[in-house]
Amino acid sequence: MKIDPEDNRASLRRGWGIPLGVATGVAALSIGAVAVFSGAGEAKPLLASPAGNPTSATASPSAGTTQGSASGGAGSAPSSAPASSSTPDAFTITSGRTIPIEAGTVAKILSSCLGSDASRYHAVIAVRTPIASQDADGVVVAVDSAGQYVQCESKGDKGNSPDSPPTFINNRLWGTGRTIAYFDSIGAPAGKKQYLMLGAGHYASNVAKITISYGDNPKQYPAVMAGGAFVYAAALSPGTSRPHYAGPSPYVHAFDASGKEIYNQEKDPQFADGQ
Repeated sequence: MKIDPEDNRASLRRGWGIPLGVATGVAALSIGAVAVFSGAGEAKPLLASPAGNPTSATASPSAGTTQGSASGGAGSAPSSAPASSSTPDAFTITSGRTIPIEAGTVAKILSSCLGSDASRYHAVIAVRTPIASQDADGVVVAVDSAGQYVQCESKGDKGNSPDSPPTFINNRLWGTGRTIAYFDSIGAPAGKKQYLMLGAGHYASNVAKITISYGDNPKQYPAVMAGGAFVYAAALSPGTSRPHYAGPSPYVHAFDASGKEIYNQEKDPQFADGQ
């Protein structure tokens, strides 16, 4: 499914594409480092920490992600939005652990993804996914001096963006209240009886923590956060042998510094069934 740039609704059953909002005042960051911003806008460099290696959780999702065929270019449909209809399938999250990508490899990924524009961008998150699909084993989110983000999926030291131009993700789809904005996300087979879920987005300055839940299961997994962007990745084992598996819907949860949940995508009318 494709959407026009003006279309702010999205089906979770897409091949690629969830948008993001631009963070204002994002400082320039070194390509080999990740900068975590405090509420006062101060940044201190550090490598992106893994999102953890959670224990398995089994659930029957209420909505599925999309299959992982990429349809590049502007207008690709976002996938972090719940779908209105799907057949629930049991699944088990086997890992949510991400590993930082080495700085030299990040430079190669951005160069192959962005071409001559790569030098204008600084990586804020660069991680390998817990499992590799045919087309992706990681993701790099980078930002330029104007606060424009790009998201490059990686395979080895090569990168690509399904969007044309890559900055198309900026301000494409905000959740209600403009707390969370969505970039691209995918769901794709990753070998025998395995499935990769990967997504990214942008968060407002009052957000201190982001977690992801999947389908109907309430268990939440931490996202990697840095420089106004977030990334989540999970390996799951489908509870079905059907050849065309539609994975569970990922739901974004945001919390303020006190630990209060200030955004829940599952309750966001922006993504209500039937829209």
